[in-house]
Amino acid sequence: MTNRQHRNKGQEQSRRGALIRFSAKAVSLALVGWVALSGHVVAADQKPLKVFILAGQSNMQGHAQVTTFEHIGMDPKTAPMLAEMQNADGTPKVCDQVWISSIGSSEEEKSGLLTAGFGADQKGPKIGPEFTFGLYMQKLLDEPILVIKTAWGGKSLNTDFRPPSAGPYVFNETQLETFQKQGKDIEAIKAEKAEATGHYYRLMVDHVEKVLSDIGRVMPGYDSKAGYELAGFVWFQGWNDMVDGSTYPRRDQPGGYDAYSEVMADFIRDVRKDLSAPKLPFVIGVLGVGGPVEKYDPDQKRYASIHQGFRDAMAAPAALPEFKGNVSAVLTEKYWDQELTALRVRENAIKQEVKKLLSEGKIEKTEEQATLEKRLADGLSARDRETLKKGISNFEFHYLGSAKILGQIGKAFAEAMAELAKK
Repeated sequence: MTNRQHRNKGQEQSRRGALIRFSAKAVSLALVGWVALSGHVVAADQKPLKVFILAGQSNMQGHAQVTTFEHIGMDPKTAPMLAEMQNADGTPKVCDQVWISSIGSSEEEKSGLLTAGFGADQKGPKIGPEFTFGLYMQKLLDEPILVIKTAWGGKSLNTDFRPPSAGPYVFNETQLETFQKQGKDIEAIKAEKAEATGHYYRLMVDHVEKVLSDIGRVMPGYDSKAGYELAGFVWFQGWNDMVDGSTYPRRDQPGGYDAYSEVMADFIRDVRKDLSAPKLPFVIGVLGVGGPVEKYDPDQKRYASIHQGFRDAMAAPAALPEFKGNVSAVLTEKYWDQELTALRVRENAIKQEVKKLLSEGKIEKTEEQATLEKRLADGLSARDRETLKKGISNFEFHYLGSAKILGQIGKAFAEAMAELAKK
């Protein structure tokens, strides 16, 4: 890890002056929280600010609506987590020691004290793993924390986040033959791919450097004399690579995703090099949509070998000797909610039955909704319907938009990071 100190006296005086003006005006809840903490921030024995970077695609953005919080409390096993996430009146908690700067989840950068609402903007407020990651890191460290989150939906590691040392993306023979048969301009395709390759890797590094160059912009009252420490990196991505049969033509065979493992290892090395943090603790969130493959329902079984092969490839870098003790893989499949899956299967079956009745002319269009409601009431208990309503807010590939699932994942990331810190 590398500590960087920012000691410019003029800048420090300017920031302290700005802090006094902000405090006097009490312009926001975030600053009120800081004022309560300010004596600790500027204490003589202050440790370097702990900085954690979270990066990935749509599941790092997070698509769990806050309306799904209540479902967490319906399960005695996760109810204690809900108590950490919300106040007595049901409103989401605001961390008093965790600040965040986030890009990619919204059109513009969002920053401030961490709370719910830093997930994907569409149909929000939503959370991603950042919320419980910050809540539990705050409990584990009990000191100021800065989270820098960079996440964009629908992005691959093989192209969008491809790190410099992985080299250019190289089309395989099958891809080139397909382009030729389709009459496409192969040179134009190669040029377009070259331009896209690594674009989001560069955006990620640029934003991290931008925030670290002026932490006071995101965290009012930041003590530049104490400096900061890059304390960890969490990667949560994978869907676009897993479904890319063109880049991984042998994905249904053993070793079919080896190329992902290789680029992931390059990614870790390059992040550490570009951020001057050679031993930066690194947590890989292994894609776990659908839960453990052995628990897949019959319709999903045909994907089991592909999904497991990809998960193994994601986790593989953590086992490399060079990463021993400073890279960890978290199997997010452990936090999948099997009850939600089973209930959604039953709900969808009922919906299909009603659609069939309509297509066969056994009911009129005007009768469809009433028929569906009656079938759902007959086929699902009141608790089942409540669970579906309160537990799901998005698609399966977005972990059902479940705060129960994503909340546990964020907590697991924090715990894994804490274990790496001990080592």
